[in-house]
Amino acid sequence: MDIRYLQLFRHLAGTLHFARTSKACYITPSALTRVIQRLEAELDKKLFTRDSRSVELTSAGVLFKQYCDDVLERWNILHDQLSSHDILQGKLSLFCSVTAALGILPAIMTKYRKAHPDVQILLETGDAAEALTKLSNQDADAVIAALPDTLAKNLIFQTVSQSSLIFIAPLQYPDIIKYITGEIDWEKTPLIIPDHGLSRERIDQWFAKENFTPNIYSQVAGNEAIIVMVSLGCGIGLVPKIVLEKSTFLNKVKILNNTPELPAFTIGLCTRKKNLANPRVSALWKITGKRQR
Repeated sequence: MDIRYLQLFRHLAGTLHFARTSKACYITPSALTRVIQRLEAELDKKLFTRDSRSVELTSAGVLFKQYCDDVLERWNILHDQLSSHDILQGKLSLFCSVTAALGILPAIMTKYRKAHPDVQILLETGDAAEALTKLSNQDADAVIAALPDTLAKNLIFQTVSQSSLIFIAPLQYPDIIKYITGEIDWEKTPLIIPDHGLSRERIDQWFAKENFTPNIYSQVAGNEAIIVMVSLGCGIGLVPKIVLEKSTFLNKVKILNNTPELPAFTIGLCTRKKNLANPRVSALWKITGKRQR
């Protein structure tokens, strides 16, 4: 089978979205559809089920993804072995949030690019909560992510920064906060919170501990979106401080005092342990480590 076809299938198996994969892989949706149809014809099995709202892997698709993961990993190893030992070449795929791309990556990647100018960097930005999923699905060689309470055994993490979790409120809409006996009434004050991810886990744990039923106005993907909604007066929100510091809406919100102190984020570079056999990833790992010394 054509390696390119396997790469396209694996990307689609990760996104489960034809438009996103076609855009990311520089192929038209119709051409991507034909690639999948050819693979299905060759295997004589349906790999995806599709309707107007969703795309899902079939049981055959799940098995074929495992095959693709194995073949593409072996292909990358072979490519590295055939390359020059002195000059790193090939592609390095990274995933992180916009905040990490602005505030964390530049110091690392400037050194990396200087040391290995022939490596092609493929950077994708998105919701930070998706980083570890991207890594597990092998849609990225390495990610900038927050360290979860329990890190999967097949992953390895290197700390780059720390960030506290803070509650923010709009400057122009002070009445959005409801009080009871001088403290925030968490059951009446509208909240903007992440729909998933580590921040969501932390605040859910706190609400369960305090036996609160929160007044959730909205659950959104992405910390940047939370800041925007808070600035518009929709409610108060919970975000990592590092995200607020890089936000263009910094002057439209304020940090709330006397709020619960949730465990801070440990932010760093994360990759699969197997990926350290990839010289491009290994070089990134070493440069990141040196930056912390």
